Amino acid sequence: MKAIVFDKIGLPAEVLQLRDIPVPDIKDNEVLVRTVSASINPGDFLFIQNLYPAPKRPVFPQQIAGNHGAGIIEKTGKNVSLPVGTYVAFSYYNTWAEYVAVPAEWLMVLPAGYPIERAGQFMNAISAWDLLHDSGVQSGQWLALTAGNSSISMMVSQFAKNKGVHVISIVRKMNKTIDLKTAGASAVINLSDLQVNIREQIMEITGNKGLNGIIDNVGGPITGELIRSTAFGAKVIINGGMSPEKFELHNFDVLLNGIEIKSHVYRYFFTPPKKEDVSMLEEIAAVSGQAGFQAPIGGTHALEDFITAINESIHHPGSGKHVFNISDLHS
Repeated sequence: MKAIVFDKIGLPAEVLQLRDIPVPDIKDNEVLVRTVSASINPGDFLFIQNLYPAPKRPVFPQQIAGNHGAGIIEKTGKNVSLPVGTYVAFSYYNTWAEYVAVPAEWLMVLPAGYPIERAGQFMNAISAWDLLHDSGVQSGQWLALTAGNSSISMMVSQFAKNKGVHVISIVRKMNKTIDLKTAGASAVINLSDLQVNIREQIMEITGNKGLNGIIDNVGGPITGELIRSTAFGAKVIINGGMSPEKFELHNFDVLLNGIEIKSHVYRYFFTPPKKEDVSMLEEIAAVSGQAGFQAPIGGTHALEDFITAINESIHHPGSGKHVFNISDLHS
């Protein structure tokens, strides 16, 4: 089978290679999944550079890249109850390959009609759901999202709109192919065209109420300005760090405004789905699988096109999610 692999730590464009390797054997508790779709995410690059905490570390030689994907069960171990032919998503290892051996406990069953272009990034939908919940923002309140053009921010925005939450989507520049307001945003702040400081803009948009929550995927000075634009008791969720710059705060910026700042580690990073998660996962699939739900795709790629896919993901993250389309759903 074809797979994208690496034999040493380094920058993705420098260490990744496409190789023909054996189809993996499966154990009694595992399934063999024929990969249909696998997304390319910032976390994949952290894994390749060995920046994730243990146990999510590469194992050499010939570590297969990729952490999230979806496909069809082709073969099952003797202790697996799911039948061959089941459509599943998973967050595990080795997803940038034609076949993946996955412990059955890590699988999430998808409805038969779930769109392929969203299946490979189902973990983003789960993260968006969790980010909105963790922000604590309630119906009628205001939530700010940085990296507004990103797939995960757009998913948060749409989940938020369903719950009556007002979203301010913040972008470094507008993407002409994406209409953020049809994807749930009440307002959009384009930093490249901002005429006043961002706090003034936010207070004008919110009627001087301020932000009740922030989900920050970027970092840099803008994060500090957003925190100084909050209502009392707001929560700040740090979900990424696309900017190389730092933000600055005084203790009183946090203390006198009752600010809570926390990090977000995506669900199932360390442990597999629980039985009690099934109804939640079904609800996420039902909402994100609707015809009008937007999860923009910046490009679909064969495994052979991995250099382009990687470079586009790194250098043009605002263009939409890049995914590997590896096989046909019904083949």
